[in-house]
Amino acid sequence: MLNNMSTDCEEGEGSPNNQGDGNPKESSPFINCTTSSDVEKNQQYDGKNMALFEEEMDTSPMVSSLLSSLANYSNLPTGSKEHEEAENNEEGARPSKKPIQAPQLGTLMGVYLPCIQNIFGVILFLRMTWMVGVGGVLGSFIIVFMCCSTTMLTAISMSAIATNGVVPAGGSYYMISRSLGPEFGGAVGICFYLGTTFAGAMYILGCIEILLIYIVPQAAIFKIKGLEGVEAEAALLNNMRLYGTLVLSLMALVVFVGVKYVNKLALVFLACVILSIVAVYAGVIKTAIDPPVFPVCLLGNRTVVSKGYDICAKVIEIDNETVTTKLWRSFCDSEYLNATCDEYFVNNNITEVQGIPGVTSGILAENLFGNYLEKGMILEKRGLVSEVDPDTSATSTNRFVLADITSFFTLLVGIYFPSVTGIMAGSNRSGDLRDAQKSIPIGTIAAITTTSTVYMSCVVLFGACIEGVVLRDKFGEGVNGNLVIGTLAWPSPWVIVIGSFFSTCGAGLQSLTGAPRLLQAISRDGIIPFLRVFGHGKANGEPTWALLLTASICEIGIIIASLDAVAPILSMFFLMCYMFVNLACALQTLLRTPNWRPRFKFYHWALSFLGMSLCLSLMFICSWYYAIVAMGIATCIYKYIEFCGAEKEWGDGIRGISLSAARFALMRLEEGPPHTKNWRPQILVLVSMDGEQNVEQPRLLSLTNQLKAGKGLTIVGTSVQGKFLDNYTEAHKADQSLRKLMETERVKGFSQVVISSNLRDGTSHLIQVGGLGGLKHNTVMVSWPRNWKQPECHQQFRDFIEVVRETTVASLALLVPKNISSYPSNGERFTEGHIDVWWIVHDGGMLMLLPFLLRQHKVWRKCKMRIFTVAQMDDNSIQMKKDVITFLYHLRIDAEVEVVEMHDSDISAYTYEKTLIMEQRSQILKQMHLTKNEMEREIQSITDSSRGSIRRKKPSALRSQPSIEEGARVAQQPEEEVQLIHSKNASTPASPTSLTAPAGGGATWTDSKGADKGKNLEAGKDLFSMKPNQIDVRRMHTALRLNEVIAKKSKEAKLVLLNMPGPPKNRVGEENYMEFLEVLTEGLNRVLLVRGGGREVITIYS
Repeated sequence: MLNNMSTDCEEGEGSPNNQGDGNPKESSPFINCTTSSDVEKNQQYDGKNMALFEEEMDTSPMVSSLLSSLANYSNLPTGSKEHEEAENNEEGARPSKKPIQAPQLGTLMGVYLPCIQNIFGVILFLRMTWMVGVGGVLGSFIIVFMCCSTTMLTAISMSAIATNGVVPAGGSYYMISRSLGPEFGGAVGICFYLGTTFAGAMYILGCIEILLIYIVPQAAIFKIKGLEGVEAEAALLNNMRLYGTLVLSLMALVVFVGVKYVNKLALVFLACVILSIVAVYAGVIKTAIDPPVFPVCLLGNRTVVSKGYDICAKVIEIDNETVTTKLWRSFCDSEYLNATCDEYFVNNNITEVQGIPGVTSGILAENLFGNYLEKGMILEKRGLVSEVDPDTSATSTNRFVLADITSFFTLLVGIYFPSVTGIMAGSNRSGDLRDAQKSIPIGTIAAITTTSTVYMSCVVLFGACIEGVVLRDKFGEGVNGNLVIGTLAWPSPWVIVIGSFFSTCGAGLQSLTGAPRLLQAISRDGIIPFLRVFGHGKANGEPTWALLLTASICEIGIIIASLDAVAPILSMFFLMCYMFVNLACALQTLLRTPNWRPRFKFYHWALSFLGMSLCLSLMFICSWYYAIVAMGIATCIYKYIEFCGAEKEWGDGIRGISLSAARFALMRLEEGPPHTKNWRPQILVLVSMDGEQNVEQPRLLSLTNQLKAGKGLTIVGTSVQGKFLDNYTEAHKADQSLRKLMETERVKGFSQVVISSNLRDGTSHLIQVGGLGGLKHNTVMVSWPRNWKQPECHQQFRDFIEVVRETTVASLALLVPKNISSYPSNGERFTEGHIDVWWIVHDGGMLMLLPFLLRQHKVWRKCKMRIFTVAQMDDNSIQMKKDVITFLYHLRIDAEVEVVEMHDSDISAYTYEKTLIMEQRSQILKQMHLTKNEMEREIQSITDSSRGSIRRKKPSALRSQPSIEEGARVAQQPEEEVQLIHSKNASTPASPTSLTAPAGGGATWTDSKGADKGKNLEAGKDLFSMKPNQIDVRRMHTALRLNEVIAKKSKEAKLVLLNMPGPPKNRVGEENYMEFLEVLTEGLNRVLLVRGGGREVITIYS
């Protein structure tokens, strides 16, 4: 019965058959699967001894259900499930669905032979002998050893990755993307796709080369006969383009009609490859017993084109008469003995050497070292001397075998490397394997060992059996147009020619079959948005659109037409793919992630790094400009996926690197605070949410972005009122809202939502615990409370003042933008204007640094900076201006400087009246709007403050003994008298003379003299008989005078930055504090109130 529960679960979206379906996280097929109602569920578990767990069965299934799902897991290849469903639909409804047949391929048929077929290819038959002749046996052996070592190390890394869990259908792309993440996976996946596609072009070009040069030369539409040099080369390339396009179209049609035909022919093509290689070895053995007669004609030491002669001699004797040969007529102007002949022809003799002297001839010593040629050079035999007149220009060069390209060591590496690719063939078939974790390592490593042995032995045997001039003859022009490797084969050269032709056809078909499926897998993952169209296909899952794109890209390689030019291109893409396979294995090993448990144990991170280094080296050895282009393509794709692609979480190694690097950096940050030169505002932005959990002040994030420009730490925090268990959904919604707004405003940082019983405590928690380790905020930004004078906003401004207090205690800088709704968005631009800084008290340099940071952003870039400072009566304003200019010069900040003189003046009646109204309003608010809970909180806070003062014994805290006693009495007063006590009993020190008190001072916003008066006032006292506090009058006077000056000088400024006065030390006079700030900033459009964090944030030193 429990097994039935997993059936529907397996067919749902969570099924492993739907890997890469575009979900942000790969879902498990074993979680959140429900198939029955609550009643049925209760019946299911009755008598099953599972009643204790029945409430969690929806999210945590029973073990038997889990095991059933695992047993029925099928890693079918891409498209097979769709194909089965299409067949079922065609045949109509059936009483029971036909089960999908489990994969049955073993190591030999599933991995070993496909790898053999893909590794052995066109390069072995068409270019290996030429590479040995040009590079020498030693040079060629080094090239083969390097390339084979690279693929062997890559195979070891791949085996470790492939055996680390169930291998999904999709092969190498899935291994890389799930190990290195979507960015690297997409970039390397596209590179692997392009490499496979260009490999198809290379195989098709090899197929056409064999057809037109060795099988039916007369089929050439652009005739080569009679043409020389560049014209002959152009005609050959045009033939390759024409026939290549036709063959590509035919192969694409075959793949489109049905892949099953390609798969059925695969064994035939593989048999051709194996038969051809066996024929080569048989020919080598025969040369040791009975070397074949295979003469090559030399004039001096130069190889003569075989179609230019019939007999390798200048003249022959026929019936005692000397008769000239065809060779004579090639170099002379007539067939007569007295004809004028080429000087080189006259001065040198004709010799005939054996093209295949045999493995026991000792020719190996002559072929040991390389003989690199420039394009157009004549092939010459070592050890033979020829007479050449240096003053005579070479003529009749078309009669000799010439080098068609300039050869050098790195070119040979680029041309040869494609012959060792194809090691992914086994992993690409992982969906068809009975036991992929066992078959992939064994089959792949065995195939590489076999092919490497064949390649290395062929290098030595070719050098030991074949004459050097024959080896360097790329197209067999000196050996009657035969394929050079075919001349060695037994029993006939046609075995090699026909075998290599069919093997290249088969390899081309395999490339055109595999590449579209790889592109389809990438498209269906959804990591590259513009490729999604190529994820669609026919009803049976065949990738029609991907096949069309593959054929189009393949045509580019056909148009290049030269096999030697196409080979290095695909070498780049394959090398990059192999490099990242090694990187993935090395990272997983070094990071030691808990999920890294490969069954294949013979791997080590050093081997992976060696393989990665070899791949990177070979890329630049082959062609440094191709390597740069390939890496540029991969980088562009990486950045595109990073910025535009769908976000995936695949548990990849790059995420592990990020975590390790972050941990290391955080541990380093713990060593101490940052130096002043490295200080930058790490901002905690406190925002409030409305009833729908949307941000009420979105422009706060706009200002944050303009201030930060994506640098440093930004935390956007808010609090949700309630209990965690009850309000988690609201908190999650608020977090999503914050993330969305941060993405819209392009704020790079983190969101943090806390749930607390009241918003005040929640904000306090954010300030205390925001950040991690040494990466904590040093600045808090909070918006000015709107409508704070309204009775319903009474608590709002009290919370605001608490934030100011807490940031002061925590030595955090504070930024308070006023009128935040009028601040510019990120899309606006100021073409002119000023940012005015009113530098009243020194706050560590925050006022200097903030305008500089703002002007880095395009919104404020055109604004100029002005600095105003205030001079008192006894200050030298001229000297102050000089000092400020010098200070700014050393800070490397450009700004206009102005010193504003504020003379002493009498306090106006307006100031006196405004202060009186302020204090009366404060008393009314206390008497009318203080709730019972607020009374109790106020009493407790005063009591706690008094007790704390007694404990600390600080002079600044122990201001007067009567105040302590009064504070103690407050706790015992009836609740109805509390509102009067608040207005009467407060302790204050000597009043400061400036606008703000020092950080360690004890300035308050009421006078102790006034506190002692009227202790016996009753609740119904006439408030209008009050006299204003003299300290409040002076502060109001200062605020009005400053506001008057600021409004006059900075009325048109785009932004005004101003020192923010400190908060009151106790809870009395908070309304007055807000009123002073309101008066100070009255009439100004955009004001940013700034409080420093108690440390220097800007320095004149380098």
